[in-house]
Amino acid sequence: MKRDYRDLLNPALQQIGVYKVEGGQEAEVKLNQNESPFDLPLWLKEKILGEFRDEPWNRYPDILPYRGMEAYASFLGVTPDSVVMSNGSNEMLYTIFLACLGAGSKVLIPQPSFSLYEKIALLLQAEVVEVPMLPELDFDVDAVIAAATSEKVDFIVLSTPNNPTGKSLSRADVERILDAVDAIVLVDEAYIEFSREESALGLIGRYPNLIVLRTMSKALALAGMRIGFAISNPALMAEITKPKIPFASGRLAEITLINVLENYSLVTEAVEFILGERRRLQQELAAIDGVRAFESDTNFLIIRVGDASKVFSSLKDAGVLVRNVSGYPLMENCLRFNVGLREENDRLLELLRKL
Repeated sequence: MKRDYRDLLNPALQQIGVYKVEGGQEAEVKLNQNESPFDLPLWLKEKILGEFRDEPWNRYPDILPYRGMEAYASFLGVTPDSVVMSNGSNEMLYTIFLACLGAGSKVLIPQPSFSLYEKIALLLQAEVVEVPMLPELDFDVDAVIAAATSEKVDFIVLSTPNNPTGKSLSRADVERILDAVDAIVLVDEAYIEFSREESALGLIGRYPNLIVLRTMSKALALAGMRIGFAISNPALMAEITKPKIPFASGRLAEITLINVLENYSLVTEAVEFILGERRRLQQELAAIDGVRAFESDTNFLIIRVGDASKVFSSLKDAGVLVRNVSGYPLMENCLRFNVGLREENDRLLELLRKL
């Protein structure tokens, strides 16, 4: 008798679920995936498409998107061999974890944090060491250092600003962790453009065990283009890119990135708007009975309500889609929503006041 096909699969699959977005991805007011409310202007799209038309579609792109990598390295002020571009930062996460983890490795992940970290670690049969956030959802730096030391972890993931809590580590705290631990440290800066804290990027030259992760999906409004980056010292970068899928980034993404970087004032203006609306939303939410709004360092906010499932459903029925993050540790009855256009934010506030 042949074996059941399920016995032939990676046993780690039993511990993880399929990624899904509760409530779907379509709504009158869509605030559930931390996207920018601003699309690229039509004139810039036309310029990008014009350049893409002249590309040979029958030929493979470069093994790695070297033009995009050089453009982003120049933008950051680092050497091109310090940078690698990926098909979204999620692809880069898989690449880095493959390079750094295996069966028996230990990875420290503060919780709650981005669910993909634990998913990849479990697939690679690594042991996950969890360190809870503080009650106000801030990082517990002392506990991170203590656990990393006592457990002798090999790898640490720090999402700062953190999804889903919206809180940041200071650069000084990142340095404290780097100084204290004997592990590779990945600092995921997906939301850094919205943060009050300084990026860890300037530490790359001093710490050979540091990797910084960036995405173009949030502040740069390119979620549909799937563009991410890792930045580290060239010696470490040469090693962590060995598992990377070749030809994973298409020419259209590369051309789009270069054009957006050349017109970065569009990003600056959008971020200024989002930060202004974030301040306004926090002030308005503070005046609504039954709503507790947490301080945010990102383009999204976390609120605690009496019954998150009920409020989520009521908002969805009214055409406003947010994210119910109650399943995360320490986040019972919490909802998450990104800053939208002013009229979208007003619609959300109006519904919350009624609810």
